[in-house]
Amino acid sequence: MLTKLTQLKNHSGFMRYLQNTSWMMGEKILRMFVGLFVGIWIARYLGPEQFGLLSYAQSFVGLFAAIATLGLDGVVIRELVNNPAQRDKLMGSAFVLKLIGAILILPLLALAVQFTSNDQYTNLLVFLIASATIFQSFNVIDFYYQANVQSKYIALANTISLGISSLIKIALVLNEAPLMAFACMVIFDSAVLTLGLIYFYKKNSPLKLVNWVFEIQTATYLIKESWLMMLAGAAILIYMKIDQVMIKEMMSDEAVGVYAAAARISEAWYFIPMTIANSLYPAILNAKKVNEELFYDRLQKLYSLMVWIAIIIAVPVTLLSDLLVTLLYGNPYIQAGNVLMIHIWSGVFVFLSVANDKWFYSLGKPGLLALKVSVGAIANVLINYYFIPLYGIYGAAMATLISYSISVVFSDLLFISLWRLFKMKIKAILLYPLIISLMKKNEM
Repeated sequence: MLTKLTQLKNHSGFMRYLQNTSWMMGEKILRMFVGLFVGIWIARYLGPEQFGLLSYAQSFVGLFAAIATLGLDGVVIRELVNNPAQRDKLMGSAFVLKLIGAILILPLLALAVQFTSNDQYTNLLVFLIASATIFQSFNVIDFYYQANVQSKYIALANTISLGISSLIKIALVLNEAPLMAFACMVIFDSAVLTLGLIYFYKKNSPLKLVNWVFEIQTATYLIKESWLMMLAGAAILIYMKIDQVMIKEMMSDEAVGVYAAAARISEAWYFIPMTIANSLYPAILNAKKVNEELFYDRLQKLYSLMVWIAIIIAVPVTLLSDLLVTLLYGNPYIQAGNVLMIHIWSGVFVFLSVANDKWFYSLGKPGLLALKVSVGAIANVLINYYFIPLYGIYGAAMATLISYSISVVFSDLLFISLWRLFKMKIKAILLYPLIISLMKKNEM
């Protein structure tokens, strides 16, 4: 073992990915604890009704967030890895496209709110939060650092943004600020993070924003490669955000607040698969260049790692759900305990989904991914429509769990080309513990 550890320590590629993952993981863990602490404080201060209204506005905007990203994230990272010489054209073109997408969200939201029961105050919250997407156009800097396995600078920018934001939010709570102030903080957070990314981009590299070039040919290529991913992203956001929107329309703001409290605890862990997958994505792409079996071997290991991290998280949270909710949010949110007990198991499929998406990015099959997640989105809406009137917020949690499993795993059965992935996912979920158990019996 010592020999193996020494070999890994001397392996420059391994150490590079380890350091990159460590920076990303460290920042996300800090964000989870600080963000959860401040978020809980805000939720206790606002109460279920106002917290529910804020959560609803964020979820409603989230339904349209795919338009702002245009599905470019994975495509731009892939192109930066494969064509580093085209860096400035790729980043400049992606920035302009994302900016256009962010601006397009506003008129679409203006149309969408006409089909809701929102009052003017709620619509104002929605548009304030939506304005923050303008700043997210600068996330192309994030793509550059991901492609070059240099997430240290992303982590530093996020940490500074988190610290400033948390202090201001605490001050708002202590000074009994209105709900609108917390909606404005969404814009502030995005602006501060953007400034941080720009600072590190200019300070720690010879690169400059003024070197970015918008090229029609490059932009056209990116749109051609990413539009199906945008559709897939839209479907993913529907089945991740529609539950809170439907709860408000079919129940109340207070019900949204209780449900959102459980969802915040459940979703707090989602940074783990994103951090691991984003850090290892270049390694998976490089494996594809070597041979197919190495590629699938690494993908299987990633599947298994994701599933069992999710299960390790879900078991104690399930057992302690009522206690966690009472300690963190207080008695007004007591019903969130049973919601959390169900919702936390959705994480198994979310973790697996993040790893699974890399297959579609690597093989250039966004159409299949769009079809899969569309099946999940339709299932989520239909199950929510049936379950919420019957079981309330618990029904929404069950709809989330069922639709995630359909989208991530069982929809593979609809496509022959995905049957291998289906077997790999089932192996990750069921076969490994069985093998370990049999090995232990043989040893005895």
